[in-house]
Amino acid sequence: MTARDAAADLAARLSRAGHTAYFAGGCVRDRLLGREPKDYDIATSATPRQILELFPGSNEVGAHFGVIIVRHHGFHTEIATFRTDGSYGDGRRPDSVEFSTPEEDARRRDFTINGLFEDPPSGEIIDYVGGRSDLQAKTLRAIGEAADRFEEDALRLLRAIRFATTLDFDIEPTTWQAIVLHAEGLRRISPERIRDEFSRLIVAPKRARGLELLVDSGLAKVFFPEVLDLIGCDQPPEWHPEGDVYIHTRIMLDLLPDDAPLELCLSVLLHDIAKPPTRTFDEGADRIRFNGHDALGARMAHDILRRLKYPNQVIEDVEFMVSRHMQFMNVQQMRTAKLKRFMAAPTFPLELELHRVDCASSNGFTDNLEFLIEKGEEFASEPLVPPPLVNGRDLIDLGLKPGPRFKELLEAAQTEQLEGRLTTREAALDWLREAAR
Repeated sequence: MTARDAAADLAARLSRAGHTAYFAGGCVRDRLLGREPKDYDIATSATPRQILELFPGSNEVGAHFGVIIVRHHGFHTEIATFRTDGSYGDGRRPDSVEFSTPEEDARRRDFTINGLFEDPPSGEIIDYVGGRSDLQAKTLRAIGEAADRFEEDALRLLRAIRFATTLDFDIEPTTWQAIVLHAEGLRRISPERIRDEFSRLIVAPKRARGLELLVDSGLAKVFFPEVLDLIGCDQPPEWHPEGDVYIHTRIMLDLLPDDAPLELCLSVLLHDIAKPPTRTFDEGADRIRFNGHDALGARMAHDILRRLKYPNQVIEDVEFMVSRHMQFMNVQQMRTAKLKRFMAAPTFPLELELHRVDCASSNGFTDNLEFLIEKGEEFASEPLVPPPLVNGRDLIDLGLKPGPRFKELLEAAQTEQLEGRLTTREAALDWLREAAR
């Protein structure tokens, strides 16, 4: 049974009990766009009490707002009573709700393309807000007065940019003007909710356009002001003929594959975030420099992602990738041991893609990229960093006491192993005895 089958079965049971039950919102929108909905929501005339009578044991977490989550055949379906919302005192959720009609329920929603209903058995689309014509025109339009929708829930400001990005829709002028006018309202929204919307935007294929919309609307200034400093931060034209740091970053985002993971998208966005504060002009060389922007950029990336409440692992991976992105220029000069350690990092495949788009968006050089690809093939027959041939117990057996020299000797032994000069444990023990004298 598919998610749609499970939801249709629930709707049929509501209908047999005498209630109206429609698919609602995103699942209707996505089906009309030819996309497979991720989940299905049902809007119904049944009250929460009546829903629970039909589906006992369901999750009542949103019952106050007329929302019950029903688990059926392994799928979780949100069933919500048709409602109108009261005032939004916190700019986030309604203070009260009143159960109402399908038409009134549609008109309380955010955008016309999300205000559509579908009758499950017949497939008929019920459209009270003009959403179907906006879908056909690829237009994002707020329902009713746009300013009112954004005043009710300021997260809708960011959702508008996200929908325009993920669907590749144009934002209707009145709706756009309201976003710009109310951009500061996003400050009322928690970092976690902003993070979730932003993450969905930045992994979308049109992520570069999404960044532009965030900047042009004023929303970036609210939750990611550092990106504004990239605009107008000029670079050495011999290395960056494409333009300033913002243009460079935007092009890189556009060059990423459609399915680029979150960590890669964030590292591209943040890899040059410290160029503005590190920009200097070298009079002797007659050129712009950004000394240390990789190290400072890693710290800034950490602070920005921590501010947005990203998971620790995401923060660590992005910080690490930003810190190393300038080291790719030196890979052909690295000794084999250092190169293998460099390539053995878990994030290396993402870093390689970061380097590819970094060069493709600027100078076009591919020699380091090609070198690393060739080395990857050359080293593929065995682990880049195999298990060490010797360990601390061997040093103790040689009469050494644990201390700082332990690490030095073991790292040196591993270097010899990675360079191919030590290939057996016996040879490594002989080397260790000599080195430990």
